[in-house]
Amino acid sequence: MIAEAGAFALILALALSIAQVLLSVGGRVRRSAPLAGAGEGAALAAFLAVAAAFAALMHAFVVSDFSVENVAANSHSAKPLLYRVAGTWGSHEGSMLLWCLALTGFGAAVAGLGRDLPRGLRAMTVATQGLLGTVFLAYTVFASNPLARLLTPPAEGRSLNPLLQDPALAVHPPFLYAGYVGMSVVFSLGVAALVEGRIDAAWSRWVRPWALAAWSMLTVGITLGAFWAYYELGWGGWWFWDPVENASFMPWLIATALLHSAVVTEKRGALAGWTVFLALAAFTFSMLGAFLVRSGVLTSVHAFAVDPTRGVLLLIILAVTAGLGFSLFAWRAPTLGQGGTFAPVSRESALVLNNILLAAATATVLLGTLYPLIREAMSGEAISVGPPYFNLTFTPLMAALLILLPAGPLLAWKRGDAKGVVQRLWIAALAAAATGLLALAVVNPKKAFGVLGVALGGWLIAGALAEIVERTRAFRAPAAESWRRLTGLPRGAWGMTLAHLGLGVFVLGAVFETTWKVEAAEALPVGGSLDVGAYHVTLEAVRPVTGPNYDADRGTITVTRNGRPVCEAAPERRLYTVGGQTTSEVGLCYRGMSHIYVVLGERRDGGTYLVRAYWNPWASLIFLGPAIMAVGGLISLSDRRLRLGVGRRKERAA
Repeated sequence: MIAEAGAFALILALALSIAQVLLSVGGRVRRSAPLAGAGEGAALAAFLAVAAAFAALMHAFVVSDFSVENVAANSHSAKPLLYRVAGTWGSHEGSMLLWCLALTGFGAAVAGLGRDLPRGLRAMTVATQGLLGTVFLAYTVFASNPLARLLTPPAEGRSLNPLLQDPALAVHPPFLYAGYVGMSVVFSLGVAALVEGRIDAAWSRWVRPWALAAWSMLTVGITLGAFWAYYELGWGGWWFWDPVENASFMPWLIATALLHSAVVTEKRGALAGWTVFLALAAFTFSMLGAFLVRSGVLTSVHAFAVDPTRGVLLLIILAVTAGLGFSLFAWRAPTLGQGGTFAPVSRESALVLNNILLAAATATVLLGTLYPLIREAMSGEAISVGPPYFNLTFTPLMAALLILLPAGPLLAWKRGDAKGVVQRLWIAALAAAATGLLALAVVNPKKAFGVLGVALGGWLIAGALAEIVERTRAFRAPAAESWRRLTGLPRGAWGMTLAHLGLGVFVLGAVFETTWKVEAAEALPVGGSLDVGAYHVTLEAVRPVTGPNYDADRGTITVTRNGRPVCEAAPERRLYTVGGQTTSEVGLCYRGMSHIYVVLGERRDGGTYLVRAYWNPWASLIFLGPAIMAVGGLISLSDRRLRLGVGRRKERAA
């Protein structure tokens, strides 16, 4: 009965979303506050209805109601409670319901927090959000119903993909979807602004907090996914330019460009057309990600579905939604203002260059992701585009961007002083050079590109700190004055500094881990050992263990250095009895920011086990850096000047 109530709630949510569109448009056309208010009420009601449907599906997973087809296909009564809950969004149908939950939730948030938006703009934003909700809810109800019943329920389910039964991946999709679908608000604000003919500094100020919230959540989601790939898949890496990884990375790049472009529009009234273009593109890339992951066109450990029929429907949704948005943009583009002028050396110019490089980087990722699909569709020839392509195209673009990044915040608006910026950054440049030289002197083997990468990471960190020093006039003003300035800095400034500093931390970790990683692999008997870098790894024992829904061989591995014990790891080789799938559970030893990473392979003839060990220097920084960036985004969001819902009352229009 609960499942039927959830299915009814889902249909009700669809009806409410349609009402949200009609009432909001009617309120705008008739300039009727009651009608527009009713549309906002429908937005809240649609969210509550989807939440009820989502709760019903989660209940079915928790109690193992195998009469629900989705539960029977993706759960098992022996599965731990956490993964039964995570099974709610671990399938195609459940993930689309989570998408609808986030979409209607953001629609309700816009209705509730957008009270200071001009009435017309608010009504059209709520209407557009409702239209998006209508499209995706219709898809979920008619093509991907997560609460459909089975006429003859099985005694047990088929369980969730074992690779997805992991704590990091249990929370990865909600964060990722909050980022993906958060871009829908930016899209809706862009469409509403084009309809209203209002793209100005005030509009940009309303866009920024929504873009910042979505960007922060997407950063967390991508990082959790990378961490899961690192320690769950057992291949020793954290990023492989997998097409599904790229699908989440492209909206992040566009959102990053949008955040910087919106600053120019807000402060100087320039780049209005480009900013609204990015607002439309951000959610378009999010929908592209949904299509790639759920259409069956990709084969990936991250993919959710292999149903080409539903894939075609998602492609139609993408084409129609994005097509209408960009058609509206093309119609309105000639009327958009040019904004203020600025010199070639200015903060505006730096942010324009930032956007050009980010857009070019996104284009290279898009080409590398879609070209194999297009080539296979046209010729039938299957090819792959891997890390070598991205290293040759994406990396130089990002390196150029990172070299220029510290200078941007130090340039003045309209007309900057390049010589003055160089003078302010010479200490940062010296620190970066010292970091690179230290790496060259200490780290072996000596690799030029690795040293340059380390220097680049040091440059970003020192540049972020230099910006704080400049703002507080440290070492140039009395200590009391500098302290007053430091404590008086707005949260937005701290957030920007943390985001740039976190990027530098990530670069350091990524360069060290990819450049100086050491790998060793050998078939070992119990008592056998191998060397990885300066460490001695010994397979002490292997014993069988029984988990809640799997059987495993668990190794006991000791790690020593110069005869002294360092740590003990317990990697596992698991066999999930339902489905017969085998997975590896990595053993990790933390040595400061570095990791000793051990994988236990299958038993071979003669009683040996394949053991792979990695020394991953500074690997923790790879995940710490983005965490700092996300925290920076959230701190900026807490700034009262950027807080959600803050608008300019004097800008209200009837």
